[in-house]
Amino acid sequence: MSDTLFARLCVNRYAAIKANHPGEGRRKLKLRIAEEFFNLSQEDKKKAAQDLPAFDPNVPYEFLSDGDPSDAISTQPPGEGIIVRTDYSDADAWNTFCAELVEVKNDLLSDSPEDAEPDAEGEEEDDHDAMDEDEDDEDDEDELQPSSSANEAPFMFHILSLGSPSDHSSASSPITSNLSALRLLNDVSLRAAPLPAFGSGIKRIKPPNRLIDHDGWQEIYLGKTIWVYDAQSNRDGCVRLVSQKSADAPYGTATGDSWRVRASHIPELQLNIASGSIKIDFGGLDSWNYEERQRNLQEATQPISRI
Repeated sequence: MSDTLFARLCVNRYAAIKANHPGEGRRKLKLRIAEEFFNLSQEDKKKAAQDLPAFDPNVPYEFLSDGDPSDAISTQPPGEGIIVRTDYSDADAWNTFCAELVEVKNDLLSDSPEDAEPDAEGEEEDDHDAMDEDEDDEDDEDELQPSSSANEAPFMFHILSLGSPSDHSSASSPITSNLSALRLLNDVSLRAAPLPAFGSGIKRIKPPNRLIDHDGWQEIYLGKTIWVYDAQSNRDGCVRLVSQKSADAPYGTATGDSWRVRASHIPELQLNIASGSIKIDFGGLDSWNYEERQRNLQEATQPISRI
């Protein structure tokens, strides 16, 4: 972490907030710090940004080393991305999606001269594990373990099943929106919000919202790329690719925006996102899902204590 505004906020407030909320994990404590900042007046935000203590990269701060309950399903498993299954209503559609994903991933890696030659038997076993419908918790945990073979292809993503396969619904999943996925699986941070171009005539949003522009600041997320398999995925074979911050243009796009991506496009996109070689902005057009955005914006107004 660099000497950003949010790092300095954590230096100043993390220990006190942790003492007031014992038992909470790193991610929720950071969300409380962000909430405190957004609850300040515009003038107090400016003052806070100027008066905070510096972040020292040589200090072992607790907000950098503390664990979180969701680390086991997010940061610890291998891979640059997480495909989150939140719907269990159509096992055939899910298996078809996984089979296509595995085939495209293997084809992509086999075509890359920079990748090590995969161990065919080990890779096949891993792919079958990812599609396993066994409801036993131990089997689910085994799927997320990194391979011990140095010759196998690198992991692009791991598959995370949330909810209860027994009732074939998504009601028991903790992920009900793109924002809830980000807050569960990524760490919150802040950045200066992209603003309307000078002279464009575009007005700033009212009321302000932390996912777009709240007195010039925006809530963003750091961590692995999140792809959400939902009920619609059973019909269209796509997943939601969740944005960790808004696009720089046009003004009004938001953290948590998403668009639907077919299984055949996921592996190449994941590689390019991880390498930083691609930036998804639709050429400055607002082509993200409007309904998902509204759901996120509404959820962002709720107190963190309700999470």
